[in-house]
Amino acid sequence: MWLVWAAFWTVAARRTKPARWRESVGSRTLHVVPLLACAVLLVAPHWLPPILSARVVSAGRLIPLLGAVMVAVGLGFAAWARAHLGQNWSGIVTVKEDHALVRTGPYRAVRHPIYTGLLLALTGTAMAIGEWRGVLAVICALIGFLRKIQVEEKRMSENFPEYSRYRQQTAALIPLLY
Repeated sequence: MWLVWAAFWTVAARRTKPARWRESVGSRTLHVVPLLACAVLLVAPHWLPPILSARVVSAGRLIPLLGAVMVAVGLGFAAWARAHLGQNWSGIVTVKEDHALVRTGPYRAVRHPIYTGLLLALTGTAMAIGEWRGVLAVICALIGFLRKIQVEEKRMSENFPEYSRYRQQTAALIPLLY
């Protein structure tokens, strides 16, 4: 599922508006490093101390199955949000030419639905793995996304006067949780 999502993401990334402003490399590093740590924790267990491969939950079929469902739902939600954002999307915090504030579709429920979906998918992956490295990976991703949200929200507030009202009316990551 992750590979299909990555292929979609790569193709969709080619159709975006030109940037008017981009986040500095230093700022970007503060949210990219935790996300890279998340990736290493999930895909390279042989590089990690053995304690991180210890099981959090006992092996069975139900938890991994539930995890797989969470991955599918999370990646689907993130892909829906990415498609709905259209040419305004960027992998780094960017203000596009003719940037628009999107408040429809998944953006009606949460301000950062891509991160919501990815966190759900990562949580499902951690459940399917069932090891401490999965728990640590989710924590790393959450740290990275929270840092990126700070940067995005500051920039959005500066560019869209209506963003303050949107923040008051719409949860950041978890629907109905302001």
